[in-house]
Amino acid sequence: MANRHLSRSIAMQALFELDFYGRLEGPSGGRAGKLAHKKKDLSETLERTIAEFGPGLDDGSFAKKIAMGVLEKQEEIDDIIQKAAPEWPIAQIAPVDRNVLRVGLFELLFGERKEVPPKVAINESIELAKSFGGDSSGKFVNGVMGTVYRELGEPGKDDKGKKGEPLDLNKLPKEELGGAVVIRRERDNVLFAMVHDVFGRWTFSKGHLEKGEDIETGTEREIKEELGIKNLKILKKLSENEYIASDPETGPTRRHVSYFLIETKDKELKLESSGGLDDARWFDIEDVRTLKMYDDIKHLLDEAVEALKIKK
Repeated sequence: MANRHLSRSIAMQALFELDFYGRLEGPSGGRAGKLAHKKKDLSETLERTIAEFGPGLDDGSFAKKIAMGVLEKQEEIDDIIQKAAPEWPIAQIAPVDRNVLRVGLFELLFGERKEVPPKVAINESIELAKSFGGDSSGKFVNGVMGTVYRELGEPGKDDKGKKGEPLDLNKLPKEELGGAVVIRRERDNVLFAMVHDVFGRWTFSKGHLEKGEDIETGTEREIKEELGIKNLKILKKLSENEYIASDPETGPTRRHVSYFLIETKDKELKLESSGGLDDARWFDIEDVRTLKMYDDIKHLLDEAVEALKIKK
């Protein structure tokens, strides 16, 4: 385990060095010549970094795997960082924090989950940030990694307890959320409001209820805030869903979501500034069915269609 931590630090330091001297700039994919040149630079830097900081580190294969993986996925990773921290352009993020996030997100998004569980990827990133970054680096990296983790669909929602034992649901903290299939009628057509997340999927708007808040009242508030609409009406309750989310800060948590069918006359959607979402649009039913969506919410669309008596 100690070797793995050292390997991550070496991968981060090698990437940091190339980044510091501007040798990670430009497209990392698409142009084979530039990528090959970057790989050669990185390989040489890794060998030198391993010799200096990890002389007893076997063959350094894990460090090389991470660093080269980051290089190949750099554009995609940087785009996700930008969407998860929209107030911080990539160039303005401290170089250490930027490369710690690249390493952590590579493991979180593209690594083998059995080999490196999501929580390990997140915690290791936080430790690297604390060790090599500034006073606020750990908090910043934790915030970005946590945002991406939650928007990823919270891998680990079906996690078991220690030694593979089932979690005792009655002992887990519970969070209430409200979500909605939001529609707008336009002549003989029905349009659906969809939000787009940083992983390229369209989904329905939802959010956390405040403590003691009525479910319908809280759902209306969340939908108004997230979609920027002022007038809406709850038509009916669609269904409920509950799952176990393995939050990096709170641990296993029961999340109970109540979904409603909501109608609005507002035409314009103004997406609330969010690290997890980057777009909101109206779609008719034919277009909605062609969107890339999460499997566990598709039934909500079917329920809404049935309730509205839309031809399938």
